[in-house]
Amino acid sequence: MRIFVTLAAAGLIAGCMEQEPIELTADAQAGLARELEGRTAGDSVPCVNQRDLRGNRSIGEEVILFDGPGDLVYVNRPAGGCPSLDYGRALSTRTTSTRLCRGDLARVFDPTSGIEYGGCSLGDFVPYRRAR
Repeated sequence: MRIFVTLAAAGLIAGCMEQEPIELTADAQAGLARELEGRTAGDSVPCVNQRDLRGNRSIGEEVILFDGPGDLVYVNRPAGGCPSLDYGRALSTRTTSTRLCRGDLARVFDPTSGIEYGGCSLGDFVPYRRAR
């Protein structure tokens, strides 16, 4: 019985890890286009150094933008989405290193009241830079 439960849990976790990012709504697509106007995408990376990140914001529940050094913006699309960072909400991440990586867990909460709105597992980070 214990083996069955362990295998079922492993299958459930693997199924969650393989989820594709959810489709962007029309509003989210327009918002993302505004944020990335004049920028060019680079190759996605699985991890970024936390010390290089200056802030974050969301585009709906589909995309989290992380501000990097200079004009760099990382686009992260958590599989299954992530609660919006609107209304003064903040993002808290848990990682075992100085890097934020694909698969790291993030939770969305209100820093004033402490109310949690949910969480997500981060996806790859796609860097966008202004064209020169």
